Amino acid sequence: MKASVPPVHQISLRVRELAQLFNSMDPTPFHHKDLDPDAEEFIESWAQEFPPDSRFQIVVHLQQQPAEKDPGALVGEAIHNFFDYKAGMAQRELRRLWRVGRASLLVGLAFLAACLLAANAAGALLSDPVRTLARESLTIVGWVAMWRPIQIFLYEWWPIARRRRVYLSLSRAQVRVLQPG
Repeated sequence: MKASVPPVHQISLRVRELAQLFNSMDPTPFHHKDLDPDAEEFIESWAQEFPPDSRFQIVVHLQQQPAEKDPGALVGEAIHNFFDYKAGMAQRELRRLWRVGRASLLVGLAFLAACLLAANAAGALLSDPVRTLARESLTIVGWVAMWRPIQIFLYEWWPIARRRRVYLSLSRAQVRVLQPG
């Protein structure tokens, strides 16, 4: 059986001049510049609309002729570098979240064990109505301590991993610059 190739989705941007595409406050060389926050948000919001394993083609429509004869290679390199950096940041965020999750799990399990031991001890030491209240309360409190690790391991990592996959796809996108005339 032949593996299917993910579709290529086109994201088109229209800018007056090339400088609009990049953050004017970023002093780094052109091919390492950050994208303008509006351009970044526009590209990311469109990319998020498609399946995470999609491939992309980014087409930049310029209204004014740039100083460079063919800025496509520089723009492509800058966009690739930017989204590769964002993918790395998402990977670091994911690793940090897993560390927090593991630490939360250890603390939660220790606290749950302590609560369950205290609940059993309360069962032997207290009279019937107070014993039931103490046992149930300690059991509930112990399980509530597990809330955070369960939240991390079941739900929180998904959006970060998806964002990382989208950034990786954008870092490999085919980039074309269409000039007037």
